[in-house]
Amino acid sequence: MKPIPFSRVDCSGNELAYVTDVLKSGWLTSAGKCAELEKRFAETVGAKYACTVNSATAALHLAVEALGIGPGDKVFVPTMTFTASAEVIRYMGADPVFLDVEYGTSLVTPDILEAAIRQHPEARALMLVHFGGQAAEMGSGEWTEVGGQTSEGNADLRSAASDLSPLVSGLLEICRNHGLKLIEDAAHAFPTRYGNRMIGSIGDATCFSFYANKTITTGEGGMLTTNDEAVFKRAKVMRLHGINRDIWDRFTAEKPDWEYDVVAPGFKYNLPDVAAAIGLAQLERADEFRRARQQCAEFYYEGLSNIGCLDLPVCHGPMENHAWHLFCVVLNEKSPIGRNPFIEHLNEAGIGTSVHYKPLHRMTYYREKYSLSPKNFPVAERIWKGTVSLPMFPALSHQELQYVCETVRTITRG
Repeated sequence: MKPIPFSRVDCSGNELAYVTDVLKSGWLTSAGKCAELEKRFAETVGAKYACTVNSATAALHLAVEALGIGPGDKVFVPTMTFTASAEVIRYMGADPVFLDVEYGTSLVTPDILEAAIRQHPEARALMLVHFGGQAAEMGSGEWTEVGGQTSEGNADLRSAASDLSPLVSGLLEICRNHGLKLIEDAAHAFPTRYGNRMIGSIGDATCFSFYANKTITTGEGGMLTTNDEAVFKRAKVMRLHGINRDIWDRFTAEKPDWEYDVVAPGFKYNLPDVAAAIGLAQLERADEFRRARQQCAEFYYEGLSNIGCLDLPVCHGPMENHAWHLFCVVLNEKSPIGRNPFIEHLNEAGIGTSVHYKPLHRMTYYREKYSLSPKNFPVAERIWKGTVSLPMFPALSHQELQYVCETVRTITRG
């Protein structure tokens, strides 16, 4: 068995042809391919507007800035996430308020948010992370847990929330009732559905990642989507130095029209057309990739079931709604082996892994800045101590999946 990486990129579609088109055009920075990717991505997720950027972090920063979060403001953010979710809050001089998460999903739930609001009624926003590719409970309090997986028979579990109306104690309703802006960190969550809505069309702003190991990639890159025209216009201006006119529009005008104005001290967050070309090819296969990752998840659920010391991820609702970016297992208190030795054994067997995540309350900066204690995050601590992310990518073969499952079973026997 050849080594199995944690992630493997598939660029066997139209990537080369589209990149070649860009190279032949002579226009390599943000131009027509970016505009096309924005249009197609917005159509895919059902958003009015989409703005390409050079990373999900850039998208998150633009979203926070466009929504008016500033010095002294408080923003709720889960502790089980990558640092970008919190660092962009600090960019604006605001303060993250860290939340514990639900066991099995690493998601913030309505109950968790309601409790946080009671402690911090002055908070201005929620930075919501759709962990692993699964949507958080946006518009209905009627989760149906299916023991780590779901079946075709559950396809209508969310019919009551298909259009998010009427809302029943979901996160979106809570945010609206308490005047919280809702920023969705969807770095893991494309294409992800909540009922009949795509993630990317629900909150005030949604931010996607096109990093190399994500569900679709541009190498480095991201996207901000919104239905709020003011948020879109602000993000688009701030994306490129605070310039009030799009460079592609200026240089493709029928008449020479070089003049522009700087209306704010913006950033340098634009996406090159070469990267957008890759993204267009990847977007064409997004559903194909998602189905393949779901098949991997189904194999893992079957191959790793009934291991008493191993907790599998919980899937709320239809598996078809999940992007399956990650498949995170947790070695529980029954495990004969610790998480780190477990990873080492898998590595020795040629199996790549990752850890999602070391929670932010354990990171030096946040721990010291906000005097954070592990005892205030009991669920995240329980997850952190045993969590391991197994290989998950569309091209995983049946043989590779079988090998991973057999190796896990062997290691966990002690």
